[in-house]
Amino acid sequence: MNTLLLWDIDGTLVASGGAGMRALRTALLRTFAIDGSLEDIDFGGRTDRWIMRRIFGKFGLPATQENFTRFLDGYLAELPAELANPHARVLPGVRALLATAGARPDVAQGLLTGNAERGARTKLSHHGLWDHFPFGAFADDSEFRNELGPHALRRAHAHTGVHFSPTRTWIIGDTPHDIACARVIGANVIAVATGTHTNAELAAHSPDALLADLADAPAFWNIITPSS
Repeated sequence: MNTLLLWDIDGTLVASGGAGMRALRTALLRTFAIDGSLEDIDFGGRTDRWIMRRIFGKFGLPATQENFTRFLDGYLAELPAELANPHARVLPGVRALLATAGARPDVAQGLLTGNAERGARTKLSHHGLWDHFPFGAFADDSEFRNELGPHALRRAHAHTGVHFSPTRTWIIGDTPHDIACARVIGANVIAVATGTHTNAELAAHSPDALLADLADAPAFWNIITPSS
């Protein structure tokens, strides 16, 4: 085992049809009695805690640990119902890639996501994908995505016993923030244009590889293991 895949969730593995934003809006109303738009807050590639801090700032709420906990609990309570919408789906090629990676003795895979761990579990369990990921790094570890990589590497080692080289570590994500996060730990990155960023926007941040989506499994594995 010498190759580590670290997957983003939203816009990379799944699309939730706006479930996250709706759950946050409902939680904001039910927890703090505030009915407001979140359209001006950039969710892409951010952590849940970062997003919540921006919401607190917008509406003048104190960014206390108590308020973070109440808001997160409220959001997670609303999320399952919001995921039950016709636009929530697994993105092209994802199921096959995760299954293949899980069967390869040379590959370990985990998560590197801005979701809180409970939110990640809820989203991926909704689509039957959670069991592919025995470890990961989450918004619970840091408010800042660029600080998540070391947590993911530490948990990968704890789970597998392998110290994965940065040159054999791949982050797969759909935003420039995923690319920046990979660079912090010296990892490679595959950018996929299945989120809100175009090929051109992602290319401007110089990922190691850029794919329109994950439907072409041979192309994906040729990037990860060119000699195979």
